[in-house]
Amino acid sequence: MNGRERTGMQVVHPFEPIADKNSRILILGSFPSVKSRETQFYYGHKQNRFWKVMAQILQCIVPQTVEEKRTMLLTHGVAVWDILKSCDINGSSDASIRNPVPNDIAGLVDNTNIAAVFFNGKTAYGVYQKYSPLLTVPVQVLPSTSPANAAYSLKRLCDSWGKEIAPFVK
Repeated sequence: MNGRERTGMQVVHPFEPIADKNSRILILGSFPSVKSRETQFYYGHKQNRFWKVMAQILQCIVPQTVEEKRTMLLTHGVAVWDILKSCDINGSSDASIRNPVPNDIAGLVDNTNIAAVFFNGKTAYGVYQKYSPLLTVPVQVLPSTSPANAAYSLKRLCDSWGKEIAPFVK
């Protein structure tokens, strides 16, 4: 191996799911980005459009602090977690994920009032299909809010997510 090659580094998910007994939907990402791991909260990269999309759907001001984000989600019955508990990963690249270990998504669903699960992108859904027990609630893949998904404008994301999520949220 030359000095420029990198192998995936085993990383363990550093924070808990955002959920409570009133959660009606669960949104699953793949694994926290480097920025999210640094900030110790979901969707921490400033260019990720998750918080803008959710604020628009929930008709809220875009939250800025971790506490505002947590409150917005829980107030509207939205749970957030990631499909993976740990994996080998290079930086934030979903494409580099190796040796994935899934979180206990079924356990979370069974201990809440979650009626549907939405995947933030195809990677999270693919990991779920391959490594997790199938859930007893409806599941659906939504287009990724990642800045890497340049094919979707903010408006297109809001429209796509909104029509699927709106029936479940308060």
